[in-house]
Amino acid sequence: MTGAAHLRIAGPYERPAMVTITVDGAPMQAAPGESVAAALLAGGIVRLGTSFRAGTPRGAFCFMGVCQECLVRIDGKRVQACTTSVREGQAIVLSRL
Repeated sequence: MTGAAHLRIAGPYERPAMVTITVDGAPMQAAPGESVAAALLAGGIVRLGTSFRAGTPRGAFCFMGVCQECLVRIDGKRVQACTTSVREGQAIVLSRL
């Protein structure tokens, strides 16, 4: 697993087989069904983009779809990372919305 694999909870339960997504062109392993925001965080990615006005970093904040801070492009569409589930082959772009 790429990124901060130690952030995934280990335990005596069955996790589905990991899938591969791409983040800014780089492959990353994620658990299918978890939110894209959680997968990125587990992979060590906390900066999801840049504010339009101030140019400051943006990242997941509320994790429930209220704040819009986690907007990313997935397969060409702007979506909230915290309310979108991971699927095999997703192409995620963080740097530009």
